[in-house]
Amino acid sequence: MKPIKVHSLLHCRILCDDVLFQLKSNFSEVAFQIQSASTFSVVYNEFVGYFHLSDLHKIGGLTPLLGYLEHSNSKIRAKAAEVITTIVQNNPTSQNVVMAQHGLKSLDKIFTSDTDIVACTKALGAISSLIRNNKIATEEFIRDNGYEKLRDALTDENVRFQRKALNLMSYLLDVDKSRREFVLEAVSSSHLASSSDGGVREAVLSILLDMARDKSGSGKAAKKFSKEKEKYMKKVLQERVKRITEMSEEDLVAAKEEIRLVEELWRVCFCGPSPLVKKGIAVLDGENELSELPPDVASKHFEPPLRAWAAANMDSEKKDEAPLLIGPQKNSM
Repeated sequence: MKPIKVHSLLHCRILCDDVLFQLKSNFSEVAFQIQSASTFSVVYNEFVGYFHLSDLHKIGGLTPLLGYLEHSNSKIRAKAAEVITTIVQNNPTSQNVVMAQHGLKSLDKIFTSDTDIVACTKALGAISSLIRNNKIATEEFIRDNGYEKLRDALTDENVRFQRKALNLMSYLLDVDKSRREFVLEAVSSSHLASSSDGGVREAVLSILLDMARDKSGSGKAAKKFSKEKEKYMKKVLQERVKRITEMSEEDLVAAKEEIRLVEELWRVCFCGPSPLVKKGIAVLDGENELSELPPDVASKHFEPPLRAWAAANMDSEKKDEAPLLIGPQKNSM
């Protein structure tokens, strides 16, 4: 192959644009021929990333992309779900196009029945991005036993899968208050409030806090929990307070969000501050955590040399300086 001479930066850009235009015009043909996960990543990460993702359908890339959700290679299925997540996130137009081509059903199939947990997790993430802030997609997911599928996902041991399921549950509760008792039952039976993963615990506490606040409200959705469920919430709080007080200082820093959620949930349930406040682990609203810091004495000892020298010099000059007197100066004989 004869090398191409590049005469200038502008010439280089023109050549690149020409190559990309040729790829763009044949994109659907190239996409249908992908048979390996590495090739898939190159085509959809490098090429598609160069163009606006909302144009993917126009250049014939969306149909083969949805087809790869049923590919025999689990890595390609997972990657296809990941690309769809990027395409539909906060993009109503792309969401509607994917929904029109039955993308939700294809993703749902992977989420509920794929043998590869990575593909399942990626598909669940894509579903979350696809239905978020999209009323039609959300209603379809709920209608198709979405809550029940998320409950079943909580029984899996993979913490990333659990976190995504809990986060989607939280979103659904925000738009549909009718399944509060179902979600509380699913969360309580899963025992995830005591998970070894901090992200999972935070997701559970966030759901419990939202429901507790809703219960203490005055709207139609504010219904009382059964005494059994209230007992469960108190048990969770007492257990989390006990575990938090046993944490090391390093773990307490990492658990900052969990501590905040426990404190807020405790106040909603018990109408007062938790034992974490008395132990100095949590703070009351309006308190300044910085006010409890010790005075800064170290900076005086670790002052920059030039600044320290200047300060000392000024002090010595002040000491040697003769006092100013009012009146005529006496002649010294």
